[in-house]
Amino acid sequence: MYKALNYWVFGGFDGQQTPFAFIDFAAAQGLDGVELTVGDCLKPEITEAECRAIAEYARAKGIGLRTIASGAGWGCALGAADPTERQAAIDFTKKYLQIAAWIGAETVLVVPGATRVAWEPSRPVLAYKQVWETATASIRELVPVAEQLGVNLALENVWNRFLISPMEWKFFLDQFASKRIGMYFDVGNACLYGRPQDYPEILGDYIKAVHLKNFREEDCGGGLHGFGDDLLDGVLDFPALFRALAAIGYTGPFTVEMIPFSRLPDLVLPDQALAEKVVQQLMSLQA
Repeated sequence: MYKALNYWVFGGFDGQQTPFAFIDFAAAQGLDGVELTVGDCLKPEITEAECRAIAEYARAKGIGLRTIASGAGWGCALGAADPTERQAAIDFTKKYLQIAAWIGAETVLVVPGATRVAWEPSRPVLAYKQVWETATASIRELVPVAEQLGVNLALENVWNRFLISPMEWKFFLDQFASKRIGMYFDVGNACLYGRPQDYPEILGDYIKAVHLKNFREEDCGGGLHGFGDDLLDGVLDFPALFRALAAIGYTGPFTVEMIPFSRLPDLVLPDQALAEKVVQQLMSLQA
């Protein structure tokens, strides 16, 4: 079970910690890997030489860099109606895939688009069919890039009011007929709409990577405050999830992504104490 930590809890959203400091932290904690993030930890304009230096440092420390993540898709979406924004998202994702190839990552996390971003009223509300068609067109442009670079473009199930069930995901991903296009499965995000353990049986090899976090249901469902600061506190059934992933032969990374929205409006990251806490909780899990 490859156990990793996402950068944001340790380094924040503004790149307060370097990739090297994060790698050092992970090595000291006994992790298998880290998930670096593009837009803060790694700048989009990072060079090949800089990426290879980070990769070499991680190898020397025994730390894997199997996935990288970015939150850029929330404000610059592949499923955007505006053609200028959509092209900017495509251009960013091409560079994002290239960064992954340079640094040696096998998978990038991509937000495909949204029909509505509930916490950001300035973002447009779009029709589901429109987002499906536009995101599909954008991803078709990216398939050759992902295949040429040998990097998985993994779309994350996020609270975007789009691709809500595992069957929708299956239909959406089937149309690309590419082993490089798949899903970055966030099990905590799935708890709002269903049971995470139901996804692997339907999606199989489409699941390229897994994000771990928990979710506490309140008021017949819950909201962002349900994402707490304790990996083990919530409705997630870890044994059932791990059995379902084992049944499809999943051998990808398990990366904890802790953004404790339960602390809003006083959420403060980075939080090294929280990083240390969730790493110890992650270490206690057995797939």
